[in-house]
Amino acid sequence: MTFEVAAEAYDRFMGRYSQQLSPQLADLAGVQSGQRVLDVGCGPGALTAELVARVGDDAVSAVDPSEAFVAAARARHPGVDVQSATAEQLPFEDGAFDAVLAQLVVHFMTDPVAGLREMKRVTSSGGTVAACVWDHAGERTPLSVFWQAARELDPEAQDESHLAGARRGHLSELFTAAGLASVDETNIEASARYDSFDEWWEPFTFGVGPAGAYAQSRDEESRERLRARCAELLPAAPFTLSTWAWAARGVA
Repeated sequence: MTFEVAAEAYDRFMGRYSQQLSPQLADLAGVQSGQRVLDVGCGPGALTAELVARVGDDAVSAVDPSEAFVAAARARHPGVDVQSATAEQLPFEDGAFDAVLAQLVVHFMTDPVAGLREMKRVTSSGGTVAACVWDHAGERTPLSVFWQAARELDPEAQDESHLAGARRGHLSELFTAAGLASVDETNIEASARYDSFDEWWEPFTFGVGPAGAYAQSRDEESRERLRARCAELLPAAPFTLSTWAWAARGVA
């Protein structure tokens, strides 16, 4: 899935969580000075920023299939090699990187095993591949209340619990299927405070990802019912959402 939305829309929708996940994923991958690293599915560049802080912009490369996100990442990190590409077709030589990471991306790969296999291909022998994905099946994500309300009002609503890696153990299964060794899975967490319900709701109207696309597909009356049900399910503002993502690492 390609996110053809403005970078600022994604920032408002998921940015506050991405910024918290990024250092945890980089720690899991063991990213440190002296390495060359790749951010797969970089989006507007949240994880890219963390990698730059650790190894320097000249040691970081990044790819994303969204032209808007590529442009934003280039503008925000002018010293980074940012290219337009999918995980399944990475434009790099075998073994080019010491660590290759994908944050909240495996969910949306057209072929997750092929994407992870490509990540392994461009990782040097003994290097690390790491990824994290939301625990949609466990309903501990920034989107859980939205999809609960959607399912209650529309039995045909398809949430994101079926996506790759969205349940315990599945990310490890995908890593193993891609040929990675010494696969280890854990969880990483993030939380966000919202001072009003509208601060939480408005980003869903920007069309970002499956949830945003679903919200935009509703007519005005249906969308208002969805909004009202979400407001009933969430605590009174201000409130804080605690979220959970599965994370895995493997050795090339």
